[in-house]
Amino acid sequence: MSTVRTRIAPSPTGDPHVGTAYIALFNLCFARQHGGKFILRIEDTDQVRSTRKSEDDILAALKWLHLDWDEGPDKGGPHAPYRQSERSAIYQQHAQSLLDSGHAFRCFCTAGRLEEVRKQQMADKLQPGYDGHCMHLAQADVATRLAAGFPFVIRMKVPREGKCVVKDMLRDPVEIEWSQVDMQVLMKSDGLPTYHLANVVDDHLMEITHVIRGEEWINSAPKHLLLYQYFGWEPPVLCHMPLLRNADKSKLSKRKNPTSIGYYQRMGYLPEAVINYLGMMGWSMPDGSEKFSVSQMIASFDIKRVSLGGPVFDTEKLDWLNGRYLRESLTDEQFIERYTAWAFQQDRIRQIVPLIKPRVERFADVMPLAGLFLSAVPTIGADSFAHNKLTAEECLRMLQFSAWRLEELRDWDRDTLEHALVALSQQMNLKIRDLLFPLFIAIAGSAVSVSVIDSMAILGLDLCRARIRHALSVLGGISGKQQKLLEKDFQALSSANPHPQ
Repeated sequence: MSTVRTRIAPSPTGDPHVGTAYIALFNLCFARQHGGKFILRIEDTDQVRSTRKSEDDILAALKWLHLDWDEGPDKGGPHAPYRQSERSAIYQQHAQSLLDSGHAFRCFCTAGRLEEVRKQQMADKLQPGYDGHCMHLAQADVATRLAAGFPFVIRMKVPREGKCVVKDMLRDPVEIEWSQVDMQVLMKSDGLPTYHLANVVDDHLMEITHVIRGEEWINSAPKHLLLYQYFGWEPPVLCHMPLLRNADKSKLSKRKNPTSIGYYQRMGYLPEAVINYLGMMGWSMPDGSEKFSVSQMIASFDIKRVSLGGPVFDTEKLDWLNGRYLRESLTDEQFIERYTAWAFQQDRIRQIVPLIKPRVERFADVMPLAGLFLSAVPTIGADSFAHNKLTAEECLRMLQFSAWRLEELRDWDRDTLEHALVALSQQMNLKIRDLLFPLFIAIAGSAVSVSVIDSMAILGLDLCRARIRHALSVLGGISGKQQKLLEKDFQALSSANPHPQ
């Protein structure tokens, strides 16, 4: 039997997600249980959204959780490079082989034509998808368009009849009609691959034996299996894990739950508690124990014990588990050491000191000013938002609009935050100090504090989002109907004046 090889392949397009760590943990445990290898690959073919900072943050977050890999962009290995952006020639070669074998074709359709086709299919109550327009172009026509410099993508051919049977380690075979599978774009017009081609080529060349990933990829499995067939390769064993869920059973989302690993690190959770909790997501120890290490999980691991019911990511349960670790696993000396390392990180202190130093006369004054950086959410009530001009409803509206605007930002620094909030105040015909008032309460717990924009820059998006979410709930929350009305107003506001000066 060949060596078991599993992988995690995050996309560096945002904050490191707890879902990434969850899937990484189960890949690691499966590989270690079988004496195999665990590989980290960076899927950065989205050149518009991918950043090296996001990649660095993902690697740092996984290392903080002690999810160690055997091969990756930082370690190298026999199948380097491990960044897809550095493997373009490989994908070009394999895409050309699909063209040569007749399993793929060049598509010259414009975005406008594709949109018209989609609208007509929707009107006819048909499954939306590519209609095969360019699949039967004569070679002479293709050559003419290429010579004229027409942009094109490369699409895979997909059968229109029959069904694909997807075998899975956790569930009965899943049958998907080929008529429901789109003729997937494999190479974009910029010459870079889509996820689907790069994923299959890399998994094969990196000798991945088992693909353990989230269940949202089940519907893509037929495309992947078809590509393996076209290339004449043996596909890996597939295992689709249940998705993490919010309390209402919806897919775990940052608007309802903190999802960034960095959030839990900045909030002062122990990494061993976080990874233990992720291990409880849809899986349990044979003896029912709820507190266990990764090594104990590996020793008792059986992928068949994964439950397909959507595991709920409950922060209250994580708090309980983290509390057990703090009380049961740390001596007093270790508690002091771990707390000091968390509270007095030099990089963070260097950001905080310039804010509080002009305001203090004694060291005893430091904690009341700096305490907002060392707490979860401020202790506030509806009366905290009392203002001589602004109503509670107006504060709620400003907080929600601010949250949406902040979520749009790609960079998170003081200047970017200030520009975004000033622009929002202009769009809302507000003075900036009025827009900032409810943010002061939500972020710092008081209208009198150090600069709220500087504070937000230090706290980060996830902590700010959590505090704004808390403030909205204190103000009575937003109903589903209100949410839709506010979203409509926000979109109209942005459309009417997208770049105010």
